[in-house]
Amino acid sequence: MKNDHGIRILINRLARIDSATGWTGSLNPTQRAALEYLSEANQFSRSPSHVSEYLGTTRGTMSQTLKALVRKGYATEHRQKSDLRSISYELSKAGLAAVTEPNPIEDAIGNLPAGVQDALKNGLRQSLKLALEANGGQSFGKCKTCAYHDAISKNGFCTLLRLGLEPGEKDKICIEHKEA
Repeated sequence: MKNDHGIRILINRLARIDSATGWTGSLNPTQRAALEYLSEANQFSRSPSHVSEYLGTTRGTMSQTLKALVRKGYATEHRQKSDLRSISYELSKAGLAAVTEPNPIEDAIGNLPAGVQDALKNGLRQSLKLALEANGGQSFGKCKTCAYHDAISKNGFCTLLRLGLEPGEKDKICIEHKEA
């Protein structure tokens, strides 16, 4: 068996174990994944289209998933005053509690030596980048590494949207813009 095939099998097995633990309480794995994304996304990247792109699902499926999270009390919906069609989501206290529950995969990775964790993270990040490029997928990154990020203020400024960032936003996930 080729090494790359064996690694893919291990990744899939870990993903299935992680997904199986997603069936807790009133949440299914897709809802849990959406909550995890929302917990890491900046204020500009919390629309249904951003969540669906990140998780690799359709906008319709993600829209229904997010509506279910609102009904269950895990998230809140916000409409832009300037454009009522524009919706974004954020976690409620229950949503935040759900994403901070113990996870066996996180615990297992946390027990690896720091050097192994770093190598694993770097290898998986590079693999994800190559897979996204091969499939034409949208990449996401930290706001502070975006070509449109300006560190002019303490929290940063998005020159694309011409908006200041809230505290902690520069360390959150946003759609990666390659060129300013």
